[in-house]
Amino acid sequence: MAKNTNKTTETVASVSDFINTIADEAKRADSFKLTALMEEASGHKAKMWGPAIVGFGSYHYKYESGREGDAPLIAFSPRKSSLTLYLPGFESKEQLLQKLGKHKQSGGCTHIVKLTDVDNTVLRQLLNESFKHAETTNCK
Repeated sequence: MAKNTNKTTETVASVSDFINTIADEAKRADSFKLTALMEEASGHKAKMWGPAIVGFGSYHYKYESGREGDAPLIAFSPRKSSLTLYLPGFESKEQLLQKLGKHKQSGGCTHIVKLTDVDNTVLRQLLNESFKHAETTNCK
């Protein structure tokens, strides 16, 4: 693999086939629910990005270094310890996260163990605002 080749690119793999490989029944069910919520928020069908990221919409980026590529506007990955949400920052994100319920933040990622741990209305708002911000700013 070339030095500047992006590992996480959109693939033609089936999202439902991927989610069906999740051994934990609750995490599998939550992944299907989160897919539906993100499709609703974005208006885009879920697509696989790399082997383990479910993304919605896409944008092209180019860094000052010259490196460029494509990335999903919003995405999640059902990791072993949590559902990891990849959502851009926006002005009221912190206030929404304070109302979300049980979650952890690390870098730009929001980690949720179970969807029942969070307020569904706040989660929908967070996804809607994240996508709207990502789409209007092209994640810059």
